[in-house]
Amino acid sequence: MTVKQFDPTQTTTMDTPKKVIEQQSQESTVIEGGNARVGFVSLGCPKNLVDSERILTQLRTEGYDVVPTYNDADLVIVNTCGFIDSAVQESLDTIGEALAENGKVIVTGCLGVKEDEIREVHPNVLAITGPHAYETVVEQVHDNLPKPTHNPFEDLIPEQGVKLTPRHYAYLKISEGCNHRCTFCIIPSMRGDLVSRPVGEVLSEAERLSNAGVKELLVISQDTSAYGVDVKNKTGFWDGMPVKTGMTELAEQLGHMGVWVRLHYVYPYPSVDKVIPLMAQGKVLPYLDIPFQHANKRILKLMKRPTAAERTLERIKKWREICPELVIRSTFIVGFPGETEEEFQELLDFLDEAQLDRVGCFKYSEVEGAVANDLPDPVDEATKQDRYERFMLKQQKISADRLQQRVGLIMQVLIDEVDEEGAIGRTYADAPEIDGVVYLNGDTSVQPGDFVDVLIEHADEYDLWGSRVEE
Repeated sequence: MTVKQFDPTQTTTMDTPKKVIEQQSQESTVIEGGNARVGFVSLGCPKNLVDSERILTQLRTEGYDVVPTYNDADLVIVNTCGFIDSAVQESLDTIGEALAENGKVIVTGCLGVKEDEIREVHPNVLAITGPHAYETVVEQVHDNLPKPTHNPFEDLIPEQGVKLTPRHYAYLKISEGCNHRCTFCIIPSMRGDLVSRPVGEVLSEAERLSNAGVKELLVISQDTSAYGVDVKNKTGFWDGMPVKTGMTELAEQLGHMGVWVRLHYVYPYPSVDKVIPLMAQGKVLPYLDIPFQHANKRILKLMKRPTAAERTLERIKKWREICPELVIRSTFIVGFPGETEEEFQELLDFLDEAQLDRVGCFKYSEVEGAVANDLPDPVDEATKQDRYERFMLKQQKISADRLQQRVGLIMQVLIDEVDEEGAIGRTYADAPEIDGVVYLNGDTSVQPGDFVDVLIEHADEYDLWGSRVEE
């Protein structure tokens, strides 16, 4: 068995946006000497991806052409990430690359809140804004490029806007910001406090996406459980019906749209219990992305996270009793300042007890501005690496055992890619780019977006292999 070693250059950036921009560029006709052309680089997580989609939708609506290469662009926009040090470095490197290759660069996104830091390294960028500053970014483009003469009959934008995902799935962002002050995180300082989108607006967007052929909606935010807390769960309206602004009520309505609904970034509030029956009823995928971060009460308190690990195990047991098909994904941090060997062992014991399906792990690293940087007794790098590897070995065994239980089952699979070697898809247990996949070797007769039934024939620590079951 191999361990996926920690990569110090690892970031949260997804591969999909670059691929989709290239595909969209190939599908559209760019007239030589015609409209101004904008290059776009989207770094970071799905929440950043949605910001990129909104900027691109406005640019395309106004008639700008979006191109995938620096040389073809009249100007480049870099949507940055600033979550962890490696992401900051990736953003700075990308800005530098864009300046070297093109010369005209606008910077936006999370790292944009640190304008002085960016300009110290790259003083020649044209303009800088923070996250979700869609209108400002477009205005900055206007300041530096001629506004196209837009013919709406030639430059039609789909009702759902420009998407940086394949046609069959889309991210649905329900709020901005976060009210928590986890000591290892600086997101609230970048994106602000929680601001929930009106529930009717969210449901209308979901309906447009569904009508456009989207088969899977991935619900995202900084804290999905807190949706509506800032507006005291006020009642909104959608399709003539009153709907409360809250995660459970939103999930209930999304469950009527006939698509996969996947919940991400669910903070472990007691209110999560209310959404489990919706999963058991088939209204929402029985998949819960819930970051526990640690199991030791003292470390969780230092992190400013919920501290009742024993009750967490009780809740997981109860959830599985209600919904036996439930798949739980989580993330953890090892080597947090002050973490002792005994406290780390408690985390390993928690993994044994919880039997989580999908788990990510990070070695703690200092992020500029994070409160945890000032905590005493930092853990040395060698110990962090040792704990990371032990954690991963433990979880790999758990994951492999749980995936082996799927061998011999017939599972519904959503196809993501097809090439000359076969098809690649996902079950309800797998979110794109962060979880495993199902390989259908040699099967080239399906298309991305197809749902097919697959007999699972083999599994390793992360992925499944199978063959299609003919109707």
